[in-house]
Amino acid sequence: MDELFDKVSGDIKTAMLARDKVALEALRGMKKEFLEAKTAKGSDGHLADEVAVKIIQKMIKQRKESAQIYTEQNRPELAENELAEATVIEKYLPVQMTDAELETAIAAIIAQVGAAGPQDMGKVMGVASKQLAGKIEGRLISEKVKALLAK
Repeated sequence: MDELFDKVSGDIKTAMLARDKVALEALRGMKKEFLEAKTAKGSDGHLADEVAVKIIQKMIKQRKESAQIYTEQNRPELAENELAEATVIEKYLPVQMTDAELETAIAAIIAQVGAAGPQDMGKVMGVASKQLAGKIEGRLISEKVKALLAK
């Protein structure tokens, strides 16, 4: 509990001392999101690391989408800043699965739920999303499930 929150808080001090503006901005954004989750209605005042990982994934996705929009609008300096922040934030995610590990895990899930083809994608995705949460991006899980069920 609260391990990621404490790590981010400590790293904010380090970034301040190093005068690393990009890291500081990204870390402050993370801490803000974590604090909001900790104090949200219905929360017990603690931030489970699983919840923190979901918040981090959401923040990375937002930064990448913003960078893409800035690139499309010919604002490379803003896109660079968003991507730099995304890189800082990614360091707080657990180690991501490789493609081979993902394929093995999904093949096992397909066998476990007894999926026979593309019509069973919903069953497989339900289990896969829960088991692989935080280990890999949801979009990649979906693509791999689709590919394996199409065989």
